[in-house]
Amino acid sequence: MAKKVTTVLIDDIDKSEAKETVQFALDGINYEIDLNENHARELREAFDRWIKAGRKTTGRRRRGTGSPINSEAREMNRKVRTWAQNKGIKVSDRGRVAASLVEQYRRETGE
Repeated sequence: MAKKVTTVLIDDIDKSEAKETVQFALDGINYEIDLNENHARELREAFDRWIKAGRKTTGRRRRGTGSPINSEAREMNRKVRTWAQNKGIKVSDRGRVAASLVEQYRRETGE
C-alpha cells in the first residue's frame, strides 16, 4: 500500500498557510520562522536597512563559553575515574565524566 504524506506550513504570525521557512540570526542565536508571502516580505524589508549597513561574516563556529575546569572538579573526576576502574566500570582517562557516573559514585561513597 502506498502512502502520501503532505506537510503544510502554518504562518507563525497569523496561523494562515505559510509559503516558506525563513532563517535568520541575531546575537549568535539562529532562528527560523514559517511565513506567508506577505510576512516574509515584511520581515525582509524590516531587515533590509540593517543588512545594507552590515557586513557578511564567514560560517565559522564560535568558541564555547564554558569555563575551564577548577581544581575541585578535577579532583572529583580523578576520584570517580579511580573508583570506576576499580569496580570494572569502563571510563575514559580524559575528558568529561558522565553525570550519571558521578551520581553513582556519590551514592555509593557518600561523598
